[in-house]
Amino acid sequence: MNAASTALWMSTGVGGALKRRGGDAIEFDAVRQAPVPRGGAIVTTAGTLAARAVIHAVSLDNNRRTSAEAIAAAVRSALDRAREIGATSIAFPALGTGVGGFPLDEAARTTVATVREAAPGVPTLERVVFALRGAAAYHAFQVAVSATEPVSHPVGRPAGQPAGHPASPGQRSR
Repeated sequence: MNAASTALWMSTGVGGALKRRGGDAIEFDAVRQAPVPRGGAIVTTAGTLAARAVIHAVSLDNNRRTSAEAIAAAVRSALDRAREIGATSIAFPALGTGVGGFPLDEAARTTVATVREAAPGVPTLERVVFALRGAAAYHAFQVAVSATEPVSHPVGRPAGQPAGHPASPGQRSR
């Protein structure tokens, strides 16, 4: 997934890296669909990348600024596009934290929470990756993922039931 501005040019950051690896066809396809409002997302060819498509999520405005609301909207839009194309995997960068200058910790919390909320609406999705660069980004996303992990319960024991309590619904404790 490409972190994009409304014009969809791919000169720096994630977009620049995708264009260098996948070729100019990705940018040409994206720019033909511009402008896209902040919070929106589009799908393009993947060029020569080992992917079926590139989703461009617009988290930056024309002045290359963003907000938590714009990041959340862009993540939701990207997942909507993933659903539309039947994607089985998607990779999210740290939206807005490069040229956008948005705080990494807040971007991580916003992205992870929105992915957890919206990903169940993409029935074909098997894998979500946070494609990051640098120790600070990895740490911020690790903290955000850990903070939002669903609580798991041992098989057969309903939530809130203490350990050692009978697991079978028909049994009674004495």
